[in-house]
Amino acid sequence: MASELVHLPVAAIVASGGVFSPLAAKAATSTIPIVLAGGADPVKYGLVASLSRPGGNITGVTYIFSELAGKRLDLLLKLVPQATSVGYLVPGLLPGPGRADQVARENTGEVLAAARSLGRQIIVLECRAPPDFDAAFATMVERQAGAVLVEAFSLAASNRDKIVALAARHKIPAIYAQSQYVYEGGLMSYGSASLMRQVAVRYVARILKGVKPADLPVEQPTKFDLIVNLTTAKALGLTVPPTLFALADELIQ
Repeated sequence: MASELVHLPVAAIVASGGVFSPLAAKAATSTIPIVLAGGADPVKYGLVASLSRPGGNITGVTYIFSELAGKRLDLLLKLVPQATSVGYLVPGLLPGPGRADQVARENTGEVLAAARSLGRQIIVLECRAPPDFDAAFATMVERQAGAVLVEAFSLAASNRDKIVALAARHKIPAIYAQSQYVYEGGLMSYGSASLMRQVAVRYVARILKGVKPADLPVEQPTKFDLIVNLTTAKALGLTVPPTLFALADELIQ
């Protein structure tokens, strides 16, 4: 797809998501401006020289999901401290040491490390297709998981309604990386408050006006929001403790 865009040719490419899209775009062109809008470390994966001085033809906005994984688990356990085992929905890990797949492995490693420090067991559940979500929740029920973390990946995002419904049906408290889940009935989320696509659009506009990507620093969010759906908490029979009330940036009635 990146190659097709380059051969059109387009004036700029927006690479959204994790690291797959920007790596493909970079491999396809070193001249067409590329604007990142995703959750992988662009320096670590060789996309830019540095965040402040990206160099080359790539810039944009990014935040690193793995850095928030431990915090997400900690917040979830403040609401369900009795949960000794926690499910973790992740994308299917591809065989081999590919750089793109390494992102998912690093996120998983971060969650496992956080769980060890909190004395909890993590049940890693790989999801490659929509039916895998049904199987994942069945496994959690069988293994008596007391809660679930849902990683940020495209298959999950495009099946938000299914995941939220499964969590409600099986009465498993869940925390998500993206607020859309909570607005659609999910229990809670913790993630970036910045609207990445709006930043990406602003960068594209500046590039189309003649600004070079190399002169635009890669932006990172400075604020992260905790959102709790009180209606969903009540349906699950959960009482939100005062500590979580105090930490919440938004409470949905």
